[in-house]
Amino acid sequence: MTTRNTRLSIILITSLFFLWGLANNMTDTLLAAFKKIMSMTDAQTSLIQMSFYGAYFLLALPAALYIRRFTYKSGILLGLGLFTLGALLFYPASGTMVYGHFLTALFILAGGLSILETAANPFILSLGPESTATRRLNLAQSFNPIGSITGVIISKFIILSALNRAGSDERATMDSATLQQVQSAELSAVMQAYVGLAVVLVLVWLMIRLVRMPTDTDTDRGNVRQAFLRLVRNKNYVFGVVAQFFYVGAQIGVWSYTIRYVMQELQLDEENASNYYIAALVAFTVFRFITTGLMKYVKPYNLLTILSVIAIGLTFIVSFSGAYVGVYALVAISACMSLMFPTIYGLASEGLGEDRKIGGSGLIMAILGGAVMTYFQGLISDHYGSINISYLVPLVCFAVVALYGVYNRALNFRKL
Repeated sequence: MTTRNTRLSIILITSLFFLWGLANNMTDTLLAAFKKIMSMTDAQTSLIQMSFYGAYFLLALPAALYIRRFTYKSGILLGLGLFTLGALLFYPASGTMVYGHFLTALFILAGGLSILETAANPFILSLGPESTATRRLNLAQSFNPIGSITGVIISKFIILSALNRAGSDERATMDSATLQQVQSAELSAVMQAYVGLAVVLVLVWLMIRLVRMPTDTDTDRGNVRQAFLRLVRNKNYVFGVVAQFFYVGAQIGVWSYTIRYVMQELQLDEENASNYYIAALVAFTVFRFITTGLMKYVKPYNLLTILSVIAIGLTFIVSFSGAYVGVYALVAISACMSLMFPTIYGLASEGLGEDRKIGGSGLIMAILGGAVMTYFQGLISDHYGSINISYLVPLVCFAVVALYGVYNRALNFRKL
């Protein structure tokens, strides 16, 4: 970091972590928004996460092959381009008022994010010694929850505050013209948030295009088939992908239904319930920095195990308690989740060497867990008529993450 261009490159790469955090958590609030706007069930609104994280799954591997063929910078520019296009597509979707059109826009937007994450995560890992790679990624990822908080605040004041107070029963009695007018105003607010984001993305794309990025230090230009075979035989990597699948399932499940849980337990509307979601993201952000600092003294796999076990206990309270006790436990879960994604990513990437780009795509594809687990959580909520019991799904997910922490600890002891 001795030249002006290199310093600017690091800042711009880190800004991407902020931007996809912003997009991820704007999307989480859409579940509450569309449930009200279109009088949907929890399972129907979970299709938002299916579209979003399904795109992550489908495009991560093509992104890795593209980056492997070209450079990290080329992948970043491609990802930002799709991210921008998806955000702009909210404009025509708000005009047609068709749910499927919004899902299509989200799919394209998330496809861009998949490419961004596939490029940016291993890029950060490559910019220094492997011994500190997990800490370095945790530090860069610390700007992700700052973006998340910003995304929820934007959603709170632009999207959720614009929702009409009429509930599903009242909307069912409206004539079609009145209902369409109400929905049009609400969807227009959704569109404004995303189109405004697109303007910012265009500026970031232009800055990255004009800056000379550091030369890729990874040299994985070898046989792709051999790379896959090496990765499949790497037990730590394979378990890491599984753990990442379940972790993202837990994170998205916890956050996607936070507003619904708070509304149910404290009898608040969407706008006021979102304050607790913001509090959860603040806890997530603060503890991301705290746990990154703790990694100087405590091994990452030990921190991962400890916080996973605490998260299991808190999720149990959320499922079988309620009122303020359940809400506070729900907020506290975010503090436990703060280190999980980058720590699993870093631990699973250890020793991959020339297979890091292809390996990184598997860890990004694992983000599909956010779609799968959230859908099951929605089905359980609809079946039992209670969002509380559905939080047993994240509980199981945290148990898998804890097992990965224990496995990694044993693995490192065997190396001694």
